[in-house]
Amino acid sequence: MIESKNTVERTLSILETVAHSTSGLTNSDISRRLKLPKSSASYILRILENRGYLTRETNSGKYRLGLKLMGLTRESATHTDIREVAKPIMESFVKRTSLSTHLAVLDNGRAVYVEKVENPNSFIKMDIWVGHRLPVHSTAIGKVLVSNMTEEDVVAILELRGMEKKAPRTITNPKRYLKELEKVRTYGFALDNEENSPGVRCIASPVFDAQGKIVAALGTSDTIIRLDESHLPKIVELVKKAANQISNLIGYDKTI
Repeated sequence: MIESKNTVERTLSILETVAHSTSGLTNSDISRRLKLPKSSASYILRILENRGYLTRETNSGKYRLGLKLMGLTRESATHTDIREVAKPIMESFVKRTSLSTHLAVLDNGRAVYVEKVENPNSFIKMDIWVGHRLPVHSTAIGKVLVSNMTEEDVVAILELRGMEKKAPRTITNPKRYLKELEKVRTYGFALDNEENSPGVRCIASPVFDAQGKIVAALGTSDTIIRLDESHLPKIVELVKKAANQISNLIGYDKTI
């Protein structure tokens, strides 16, 4: 256990040291600065390079931060930016509809809430909180988040996470689920019609980045009594409009 802890600390120290260097560092530089045996530094550096967290210049042998690490940083920044951009639009949606709204992203085959705005005057509170992770097969936000993936990637997620029957109307057949995703792509929104929780209906629409990639899903949930058939078309359009506003603010232009 102690050896594992030391290895983790050394790995993080190496990443931090390389990150603070403007011109890159060799194995010798890193070993000297951190007072590490060259063999230990070399072992860790080789793993970090193989995993893409560091890159090594052929001629000089200097290490720099790799694209994978910078990519993870960009992903985190993107989610933060989306939350900041989305919050006022979500607040406006709540004022206009009296319905709570939430923003979710895909993480390791699950839909994860990263922001929510509730109607403070509502007597009904949805069981939603930031950080809450939900399956993609039984939720409107989940359907949206995987709707632009290839069938192979979607099936891989379903095989990994399963298709638990969360409610009597949950879709548990992969082929039927893929058909459902076709509707999402065609109409620009997803519906969870009591599929994750009896008596609850959810609507979600995609948020696109500047490259046209779905990076989040904006959704609203309420009882089937409040989100009945007569109100559904109007709420669907408002959800789509709000999601489109967020998309535009983070650089999406569907005309390109």
